[in-house]
Amino acid sequence: MGKIVVAVNVSLDGMFEGPDADISWHRVDDPLHEHFNEVLFPAGALIDGRVTHELMAEFWPTADQEPDAPAPMVAYSRFWRTAPKYVVSRTMDDTGEWNTTVLRTIDPVEVRALADGVDGDVFVGGGQVVAEFRRLGLVDEWRVYTHPVLVGAGRRFLLEGPGDDLELLDTRPFPNGVVLTHYAVVRDVH
Repeated sequence: MGKIVVAVNVSLDGMFEGPDADISWHRVDDPLHEHFNEVLFPAGALIDGRVTHELMAEFWPTADQEPDAPAPMVAYSRFWRTAPKYVVSRTMDDTGEWNTTVLRTIDPVEVRALADGVDGDVFVGGGQVVAEFRRLGLVDEWRVYTHPVLVGAGRRFLLEGPGDDLELLDTRPFPNGVVLTHYAVVRDVH
């Protein structure tokens, strides 16, 4: 049974992205990208919102063809093309391109069945999708990568929603100043 995991990059002031969807402040270098690959490659599936998926689909299918692409990017490009991907969208065509299936809604029973039916964890991304998974109580773990930057404005990582008690599973600092805090959602508090 796979867990449903949110892995997200945020600024120290809690931004998911800066103004105009800017993420140029992310400090993803080769060691951090190698870590991401270690975490994501065993995934059973990836679930994103349409916007996040379209941004990924613009870059990753051919990123390994760039002559100066670092090894972690080449490896992730190859992984991304074949990984089972689900996109939550009411408008996107379901072409199956890049091993992608479109989900028209987030049905908690279907999502849990998906997580139970794959080898590995299910990683969830995209601001609105993460907020809905949180609202529905579907998140099992949070992997929060805090970047040492104050963005000042943009879109907040966590919008209002239900509260959760969390258990710290791990922390890890990276040489570039990014810090991972990894939590499990505690289901039975009372």
